[in-house]
Amino acid sequence: MFALRDRDFKQKILGCGDGPASFNATASRRGCRVSSADPLYRFSKAQSRSGIEETTDSVVEQIKQNMEEFVWTHFGSVDVLVRTRTKAMHHFLADYSEGKRVARYLDASLPKLPFPNEEFDVALCSHFLFLYSKQHDTDFHIESIIELRRVSREVRLFPLLELDSAPSRHLEAVSEGLGREGYGVERKRVSYEFQKSGNEMLRVV
Repeated sequence: MFALRDRDFKQKILGCGDGPASFNATASRRGCRVSSADPLYRFSKAQSRSGIEETTDSVVEQIKQNMEEFVWTHFGSVDVLVRTRTKAMHHFLADYSEGKRVARYLDASLPKLPFPNEEFDVALCSHFLFLYSKQHDTDFHIESIIELRRVSREVRLFPLLELDSAPSRHLEAVSEGLGREGYGVERKRVSYEFQKSGNEMLRVV
């Protein structure tokens, strides 16, 4: 979803809004320098496990009710999706305690992050900005992206759709606002697509 290449994994990476994903665990095992920021990380391993278990069934049911909004080329079926996501969350939980101990998982949230300027080479944010456009307005998006750019030399955001798979209502205004502030903004097609037409990321430098 971020068109990452081998050279990208040699850089220092921030994942913002990572939640219970396995990216940090998997990348760190391969020797990558990855930090993840999410308010979820204020909770203990047991609390995180409980939250995952409590929400999984409702998320799966929502997907089943809206099957036509998704592209099933990658996962093949709901069962494969559930197994894949469950495996990823188990990897996260297995890594969580050690990751918190060495400060790879940090309790932090946009639009303010506790990092120095350009601490990271690239910041990745998936399934938060733009996806929750109904909950967060244009100003929040611009402020958050500028903050991500402050702490990194490059920002990549995915997807550019809202929860109902419609293009984000803020995308144009956010792109224009960032441009006025002097940032370079590029929409780039990627190979990953689960939400229909959700195959673009926004790159900000």
